[in-house]
Amino acid sequence: MSNFCDSMHLSGFRNNGDMEQNNQTVVREFMLLGFTSQWVVKMSLFLVFLIIYTTSLIANSLIVALTLLDPQLHTPMYFFLCNLSFLEVFYTSVTVPKMLCNFLSRRPSITVGGCIAQYYFFFSLGATECFLLAAMAYDRYLAICNPLQYSGLMNHRLSLNLAIACWVCGFLSPLLPTLMISKLPFCGPDQIDHFFCDADPLFQLSCVDTYIQQVAGYTLTSVVILCSFTFTIASYVHIVAALLKMSSGKEWKKPFSTCASHLTVVSIYYGTIIFMYVRPGVNQSFNLGKVVSVFYTVVTPLINPMIYSLRNREMKKALRKALITIRQH
Repeated sequence: MSNFCDSMHLSGFRNNGDMEQNNQTVVREFMLLGFTSQWVVKMSLFLVFLIIYTTSLIANSLIVALTLLDPQLHTPMYFFLCNLSFLEVFYTSVTVPKMLCNFLSRRPSITVGGCIAQYYFFFSLGATECFLLAAMAYDRYLAICNPLQYSGLMNHRLSLNLAIACWVCGFLSPLLPTLMISKLPFCGPDQIDHFFCDADPLFQLSCVDTYIQQVAGYTLTSVVILCSFTFTIASYVHIVAALLKMSSGKEWKKPFSTCASHLTVVSIYYGTIIFMYVRPGVNQSFNLGKVVSVFYTVVTPLINPMIYSLRNREMKKALRKALITIRQH
């Protein structure tokens, strides 16, 4: 398996002619240092992340399958949840499989082209998740604060258009920073002190000044994160205010508990990405950065299906129905 993982590299970028004329060493691949070089610790982390990744894939794939197969789940809320789970499958797959392979590899590396591709898809899916969380919060706001008008406001067409807008805007957001980074020359050192190709390590490995690229990257990510976060929090604030106005405790107890769970997940996700990306380029401990990164790359994709979907009565009912159907066949 080690040899198989070593072969999982995308083709790199061609040498820059000016750099060859200056007799500079062109970096064709980066070494991903990961978490540790101790074999026992690496194997322990490999098992932990493998279990989390596998569980996350199963849970999110199950939600997608149940939502598509059960007609009772063909509502805007579950449509957005299906989109979120579908996204999480690919979001974790951008970084975790490569990380698992590097745990087993004697030479944990990634080509420059593969690194930039990982950077683009990671931030594209991350931006898409921010937009989806905002759309989901808006959907819940309409359902709770405008229950009589909800079916007319959040119809199939609007939910579909919102989902498409989330995906399109998410994949367009990091396009410019990725193109700017792809033009950077890398001439050494070639070690990335991380388990995936994040922005800061790439900036630090370039042999030219990256001030413009950093400003563009951090400005764009800050706008995406803060705007979607503000909209999401504002929606939940209105939801909580509406629930507190309800006279009967039984009416708001369950929705309030659900919103509290959603806010917990949103706080963990946004808290970690704001800490990492809504700031100018500063020197910080990469060990701390790696630990924080684990939360939004590995932990939240596992927590999301548990909090948003698998605890819902309708989703549990759909799961029981699917299990009964499987047993009958």
